Amino acid sequence: MLFEVKDLQGQNVPPVSFVLKGGEVLTVQGESGVGKSQMLRALADLSPHEGEVRLEGDEQQAMPATEWRRRVVLVPAESGWWADTVADHFAERPPEEWWGRLRLKPALWDAPVERLSSGERQRLAVLRALVLEPRVLLLDEPTANLDRSNARAMADLLLDYVDEHGAAAVWVSHNPDEIAAHDGQRLEMTREGGVLHGSV
Repeated sequence: MLFEVKDLQGQNVPPVSFVLKGGEVLTVQGESGVGKSQMLRALADLSPHEGEVRLEGDEQQAMPATEWRRRVVLVPAESGWWADTVADHFAERPPEEWWGRLRLKPALWDAPVERLSSGERQRLAVLRALVLEPRVLLLDEPTANLDRSNARAMADLLLDYVDEHGAAAVWVSHNPDEIAAHDGQRLEMTREGGVLHGSV
């Protein structure tokens, strides 16, 4: 198994367990405030928690946090931007194909962050994650601020990455159409815990 989560729980995170193979996407649904974002933070080793989390057999707590977060990458709903230009936030420049697929102008590479639209920030945050070549993507509503065509382009790129790299994704989404496009497991979160369903 690629990613194994057993009895994960923490502050504002109800008990959840699941297993993902390479190429699989777990869609996460639930009411606001039920702990979906906090679960992603725990999976990324950014919040204290109980339970076991393993990547390709390696325990989360046995790996340096910086290494874990390169392999299990969180794309939060509001990504941080701490430097002046877009390029300052990247480990390396994304492939030109990715710029085109997300309908981003390559000139944005040198652009000041303060001039980016919310949609541009969201798409660039996904590219920032993908250039790290993660084994697991933790996606907190990555298409929420995008129009339908850009949301579809984003979803297609992410799903292609998962498939081509044998990676996995844990994807929080409230979009029924987006969820229906994922042929995989679905985690329904409540305040009492997570209920795992088969293919949607």
